[in-house]
Amino acid sequence: MKKSIQIGGAFIGLIVGAGFASGQEILQFFTSFGWLGIIGSAVATFLFAFLGMNLVQLGNRLQTNSHKEVIYHICGKYLGIAVDILMTFFLFGVTVVMFAGAGSIFEQQFGIPGIVGNILLALITIIVVCLNIEKVISAIGIVTPFLILAVIIITIYSLSTMDVTFAQIQEAANTQKPAASNWVLGSLLYVSYNIAAGAAMLAVMGGTVKDEKTAGWGGIIGGVGLGVLIFFINIGMFAKLDVVSGTDMPMLHLANEISPVFGAIMSIVLLGMIFNTAVGMLYAFTARISKTDTPRFKVLVVICGVAAFGASFVGFITLVGTVYPTMGYLGFTLIAAIIVAWFRWKQKPEVQDMGKPAS
Repeated sequence: MKKSIQIGGAFIGLIVGAGFASGQEILQFFTSFGWLGIIGSAVATFLFAFLGMNLVQLGNRLQTNSHKEVIYHICGKYLGIAVDILMTFFLFGVTVVMFAGAGSIFEQQFGIPGIVGNILLALITIIVVCLNIEKVISAIGIVTPFLILAVIIITIYSLSTMDVTFAQIQEAANTQKPAASNWVLGSLLYVSYNIAAGAAMLAVMGGTVKDEKTAGWGGIIGGVGLGVLIFFINIGMFAKLDVVSGTDMPMLHLANEISPVFGAIMSIVLLGMIFNTAVGMLYAFTARISKTDTPRFKVLVVICGVAAFGASFVGFITLVGTVYPTMGYLGFTLIAAIIVAWFRWKQKPEVQDMGKPAS
């Protein structure tokens, strides 16, 4: 169970990056739809748990150290080529978003030029990705408990201090610019692009575990944890929608309302979550184009990290609103392939029984 919890924590840490932990993604994909966004968060919870479980189990069965084997296994030769290329491209894109997010936090919270945050995160990410995979997984999951605690505190504060009616908040939600045309598509897109971004590292994590059941529980724990975070962040921002609308980092804004000290603590937690996702994405991206146990891998990590740093100056909100929704449509193909692979596996009980001693 300890290994399952470690995988679950790493799963959450991998997905909860700049846009998620700051509240910007939840604002665009859930809160903007008002009360319907809460139903959307329940849909997202189920899908994260189901898809996370399947991806880590696939990685476990194939004992892979990159996403290539998993993608070709579930998508086939020809579709697999397209999905593989697009996924690899978007792994780089999400790394860029994380670097941009670090810059936004430095600027919004500390009044320090964003470029400082971009540079620091890029340097630390490059250094950590050059370590072995076990250390990378441990680093990704370490900040998750602090984020959960911070989110619960902010949600309680938002609900206890809201000074408008829920009807007024619903009206404010109707004026927001969501990332999708309706709440169903919003929740599906949200899960879709996160799974598309996280699939590579989830497969790699599954490959580090010997027991398939342990890997599967790790995916379920991570998926449910993500759903709980979505729910609390959504409720917290919904209660204060009139306050957080238009801010780069809505949750950070609310943390600063509680106290400057708590705002500083939240900033550190956010930077930790951004770091988690940046490490996972850059590792998975480089692992796809080079074997991880070679000097060439470390050289490519540096080159790709510097390139992502250069691309991060497009702007955080712009990147979240363009890279992620586009990636979501790719994720639909991946989700369909995972579901088909799951049905096929369930129809082959003899495969599951392989290696079990005769009674």
